[in-house]
Amino acid sequence: MAEEKINLEELAGFLVKAKKATYAGDGAEVESQRPGFKELEYKEGDWEYRDSYVGFFLAPGQEVVRFQGKPVWIMSYSGGMRENHQENEKFAHNVFAFLKKALSNVPKNKPFRGPQNFDEGELFKKGDFRYFNFIEGNIENFSGLETITYKGEEVFRQKYIGGLVKGKN
Repeated sequence: MAEEKINLEELAGFLVKAKKATYAGDGAEVESQRPGFKELEYKEGDWEYRDSYVGFFLAPGQEVVRFQGKPVWIMSYSGGMRENHQENEKFAHNVFAFLKKALSNVPKNKPFRGPQNFDEGELFKKGDFRYFNFIEGNIENFSGLETITYKGEEVFRQKYIGGLVKGKN
């Protein structure tokens, strides 16, 4: 039996909603499927999204989208606060609050993290914070790097990679 083809436009729209409703939108945690991890979930019709991460200053994780119960899209990420800022919890909370604002602007054409940078003149900013996101690829197969600077100093860095899941026929 052939695998059902995923509607990429529908997937992208669902990802935008899911991301805005979970971490970026301060969504409530759900019971973790992975002991020790924090997990956030969003469901709509046949679609399910789960973001699972561990840690605080450095918090690697994985996002999984299921369609009709089967995994169809995955993104893994790893990184966090730069080493010289890993002991300042108050500052980290400020950085993460800014990160959530950037992530709430996830674009439908590249629904992975926050808005993409096309050049130095086009970035997400608020006060002394600047968000940079450099993306390669598309929803089917992508990688990227996001950073946050504060007063010109890089304080947060995270890499991500992901794409569609394709099983055997």
